[in-house]
Amino acid sequence: MGLKKCIRLYPHYLAQNFKSLMEYRIDFFIGLVGFFFLQTCGVVFIKLVFNSIPNLKGWEFYEVLFIYGFAQIPRGLDHVFTDNLWLYAGWKIEKGEMDRLLTRPVNPLFQLIAERFQPDGLGEFLIGVILSVWAAVRLGLHLNAGEWAVALAAVFCGAAIITGIKLFYTTFAFWVKRSQSYVYTAYNFNEFCYYPITIYNRAVQFFLTFVVPFAVTSYFPAAYLLGKGNLFQGLFLPVIIAVVFTGGAYLFWKKGLAHYESAGS
Repeated sequence: MGLKKCIRLYPHYLAQNFKSLMEYRIDFFIGLVGFFFLQTCGVVFIKLVFNSIPNLKGWEFYEVLFIYGFAQIPRGLDHVFTDNLWLYAGWKIEKGEMDRLLTRPVNPLFQLIAERFQPDGLGEFLIGVILSVWAAVRLGLHLNAGEWAVALAAVFCGAAIITGIKLFYTTFAFWVKRSQSYVYTAYNFNEFCYYPITIYNRAVQFFLTFVVPFAVTSYFPAAYLLGKGNLFQGLFLPVIIAVVFTGGAYLFWKKGLAHYESAGS
């Protein structure tokens, strides 16, 4: 199925999602407020750390806050649009939900992603924007047009990388039936990248850059924008990792889909 067809179909999926969401408006707003609360707790934790340690290996409070906020933006985008991967990793593949998707003349992965819109991620996204802007103002950070372009590209590449990580570990469900624990374990490494990865040893830095590359979604582009990184790390590395890692995850997904045995087997 071509990209144009996906673009044409997605608004119809989105409209149906919003109809469902409006039937449970209280849940919608509770989820949104809940993410604001969780992210506020994260900021409070960082502040408590800096109350005891005014300088974290050369990083000041608002610099770390900028990295923390920037990390939430691609994570929020991924959460909004690809949250359904968690359900397929958890039980939907095991219960034969792929049967329904495979009977339609539409890419099954597109259907999987499009059939669920998760508004809770908007809270994550918005708090990330707010924290990044607040930290930038306090730091006196002024981005030129090129740096804004790098920031936008890094956000979209970061969201693609996070989706790729989830997709890769979700695919194991085609063999082990439930792989949500794999997704959960990999996803939690994201929290290490709320802070400068230079505070960790080299083995951890390598792991967070090339194995579960969450550092590429947050630390490297944020460090570049703060003047503590280079253009390759801030832009080209996210692009390369997004293409290689997310593309590889999709190929692995296709291999897993070919292995799918249906619910009746």
